[in-house]
Amino acid sequence: MTVGTTPAAGLDAAAREALAELLLTLADDEFVLGFWDSEWTGIAPMLEEDVAFSSLAQDEIGHARVYYELLAELTGDPADGIAFGREPEAYGHCRLLDHPRTDWAFSVARRYLYDTADAVRLEALSRSSYRPLADAVAKIRREETYHLMHGDVWLRRLATGGGEARTRLEEALEVLWPDALTVFTPLAREDVLLSTGMLPEPISVMQQRWLTRIAPTFAALGLPFPFLADDSIYRPTFPVDLGGGRTQHGDAFQWLWGEFTSVHRLEAGAVW
Repeated sequence: MTVGTTPAAGLDAAAREALAELLLTLADDEFVLGFWDSEWTGIAPMLEEDVAFSSLAQDEIGHARVYYELLAELTGDPADGIAFGREPEAYGHCRLLDHPRTDWAFSVARRYLYDTADAVRLEALSRSSYRPLADAVAKIRREETYHLMHGDVWLRRLATGGGEARTRLEEALEVLWPDALTVFTPLAREDVLLSTGMLPEPISVMQQRWLTRIAPTFAALGLPFPFLADDSIYRPTFPVDLGGGRTQHGDAFQWLWGEFTSVHRLEAGAVW
């Protein structure tokens, strides 16, 4: 099987299951983050950011739709049904995105951690042997460039602002760091993805590239970065538990799920 030239219908069962798992995690990450950030619409700290965060949220939901549609082609299920028709426990987003919106510093910190991690993931997936995914990622990466710029500006602004801004940013990072690693939670069928080239490199390798890339920024700003470098490998100074990194969801997500599925649940089976 040459995955890069084989349509979804031509994949064998193992490859289809592995690809479906990957696409669902990508889609759910973008979908959930988009809805969390849309909560800032109308209440951001300044008008420009009200517009900017709304635009970022819209982009993420648009990216999720791309992934859901690729998954729909694979499974035959409607994209809207996949996005809105599941129970909360069926969503596969990473635990980093399970926290509530909280305050501005918290949202900035989470978006910075997620966007920089996602950039590394997208960079790898742009080389995927599954051409529909690689093509989709190429377009998404162009839009994500602006997300990275926005996050970097705000991280530096809060870090150098002193006082309450700096304190809240540091507190947010302390809470988020352990869950940030769940962006790179291993996938159950990762071996199949690697053997077919649909995933060009191990997720653990992506995680290390991410930490290596952002470490200088945290060092320059004096922000919490709870890792020790050992032979070019960053090891966390806190206990790591990636079990349930994409399956254990708390009360905050239960609330968000109720919000974003409310219209869909008004009439089961309706086509919107």
